[in-house]
Amino acid sequence: MNKNSRIIPFLCLLSVSLLAGCRQDKDIGIHVKDSKDVDAVIQSEDNEKGDYSNNLSIEDIKIANAELDISCHDPQIIYADNDYYMTGSHQVIAKSSDFTSWDYVANGNRMFDNIFNGSMPAFEYVGKNEQGGYSVWASNIFYNETMGKYIMYFCTSSTYIKSSLCMAISDTPGGPYTFEKAFLHSGFGESEIDNTNLREIIGEDADVSKYLLYGGYNNKDWPNCIDPAVFVDKDGRQWMVYGSWSGGIFMLELDAETGLPIHPEKDVEAEVNYVDRYFGYHLIGGDHHAIEGPYITYDEGTGYYYLFVSYGELQRDGGYQIRQYRSESPTGPYVDAAGKTVGKEDDFFNYGIKMAGNYVFPSLETAYMAPGGQSVFEGEDGNIYITYHQRFDNGSEYHEPRVHRMYMNSEGWYVMAPFETGTEVDESKSFDVEDVAGEYYVVEHGLDVSDRIREAISCNFENGVMTGFEEEGHYEVAKDSNQITIWLGEEEYHGVIIDMVDEAGNNVRCISVSGLKNHTIWAVQYRK
Repeated sequence: MNKNSRIIPFLCLLSVSLLAGCRQDKDIGIHVKDSKDVDAVIQSEDNEKGDYSNNLSIEDIKIANAELDISCHDPQIIYADNDYYMTGSHQVIAKSSDFTSWDYVANGNRMFDNIFNGSMPAFEYVGKNEQGGYSVWASNIFYNETMGKYIMYFCTSSTYIKSSLCMAISDTPGGPYTFEKAFLHSGFGESEIDNTNLREIIGEDADVSKYLLYGGYNNKDWPNCIDPAVFVDKDGRQWMVYGSWSGGIFMLELDAETGLPIHPEKDVEAEVNYVDRYFGYHLIGGDHHAIEGPYITYDEGTGYYYLFVSYGELQRDGGYQIRQYRSESPTGPYVDAAGKTVGKEDDFFNYGIKMAGNYVFPSLETAYMAPGGQSVFEGEDGNIYITYHQRFDNGSEYHEPRVHRMYMNSEGWYVMAPFETGTEVDESKSFDVEDVAGEYYVVEHGLDVSDRIREAISCNFENGVMTGFEEEGHYEVAKDSNQITIWLGEEEYHGVIIDMVDEAGNNVRCISVSGLKNHTIWAVQYRK
């Protein structure tokens, strides 16, 4: 996560919204409003409803937000010792048995037993932050079977580019963790190189000029060493992905015997997916564009590695959001649904499937804003979940973690359930076209990086036809499955149908689909 206080200019919305249902001076499209002025739902003027006797009326929909009573930025979850352990930034560890009730194990203390002792080597290179304190961000707990230890990878940081990646170990997932080493550094100028291990890794006489720009750090090409996350590839090799803004997202292989990086033996030059002996493999991003918080997971069924990142600025009105890429190799190239990877493109926001941004449904008490800092994990039940921090349209920067179930669509991409997990019906349930009929409240997440809130609009699904949109849409439900395909405008979408109970206690039938041009649509039917 970019810890600097700068605010990125909000990017213009270049993609035209396909959804309609709200008319304002004949401007038909998905209705988005400033975050200070959000309606709960918009009814389409030209959307005549059929006889949907099983649908709740708008007046009967219960309203509430999930409340977890814990705050954890950049959450990552591990299942261990019959419990779930969540960690993230600000030295937080929390414990739960069911995703819904969490207790702090550490909260600004007790996470480490020695990090602030003696000369404090974790901060030796970065020093104090701009507020005169010490920053510990984005912790990731990984159980290293070879070492028989829980390893916490985390970063210390003092500016938007000056950071160190560190490791600590523990015999238990809840810690406390013992700091071991700071092993990778960013943000160095020419006079600071000797304070890092750069020459130790690439050679005392190696040319270091590529890392420098006007005597300072070249953060257009090289990473900010924060936001680490570890995964295991299909062959059992361990990798650490990391990076935020700056030169983009990078990755290094890890030595299972030590937990420390295995640096590449040689450099490889390229515009994207270049390789550096110190920082490792470049995956996406660069030129200090707003891409950060990487997490990679491998799916044996599809054979793909999935890269999840956050776009935008982390503040409530900063346009923070979750994007998705995939690759057949852990080192890339990682591409989106359109088959494209992203490097230094100024229109980076057009790349990557946008899984979730700012949105509101009629059952939410406030709009949900700035989801991000995401990670993925497998639950005790064998299902795949995504966790992330969530801000709200309440005028503050308060945030809570969220856990949503994920599903694989027919094109081999993950889609999210629209609501907090806990009450989904088993995915073996199948649907047909008649099951889908009814009134839905639809959010199309767009591709913008801005403070705009996507509001649900009222639309109808019946006999394979969707109305209430600018253009008539169509859908098909795969036989004996929960898979659905939607055609809307010029985009084709694939996803799933989910029955669950939402955060306010309403019975809902949800449709979650992603398109071949990186858009995501959520549709929610409130049922009696």
